[in-house]
Amino acid sequence: MKTDFIEIAMHQFLTYKSLGEKAMSQVEEDNLFVQAHPDSNSIAIIVQHLWGNMRSRWTDFLTTDGEKEWRKREEEFEPLLQTRAAVLEQWEEGWKCLFSALQNLENTDLLHTVYIRGEAHSVIEAIARQLTHYAYHVGQIVFIARMLNTADFKSLSIPKGGTAAYNQEKFNQK
Repeated sequence: MKTDFIEIAMHQFLTYKSLGEKAMSQVEEDNLFVQAHPDSNSIAIIVQHLWGNMRSRWTDFLTTDGEKEWRKREEEFEPLLQTRAAVLEQWEEGWKCLFSALQNLENTDLLHTVYIRGEAHSVIEAIARQLTHYAYHVGQIVFIARMLNTADFKSLSIPKGGTAAYNQEKFNQK
């Protein structure tokens, strides 16, 4: 049986995965690759970075440093992906690696020490670190998607002007 912390973390990761997918689905394929400035990241580049980070951090999570020698982090910030299918393939592969690692954790693993770039973390700290990192980048994806689809973007949270109706609906469910 998973601990409450692991279940909560998995739920939060799934929430951010879903937000990213909903945002990307509202962007035309060409807009996945738009960079506002040569030094900024496109949605595709952010996905490449998440993919590289997830594979590095969650492969052999309990037994090897989270920054793998085989990771090519600098390449994650180059425009390498060319199609929506390639973007979504890397997106899924990264999340699959993360969820596989989390599903294999046991209660006794939570206070185990893991390392990221030689820095010691409890498993709880490492999960929290990655959760905030991924939330940061998914927020970027949502922001970019919203900026590139101003006319038709469907809000992924409470729409502007919709707080009262949303709250009323929630309170009526009690």
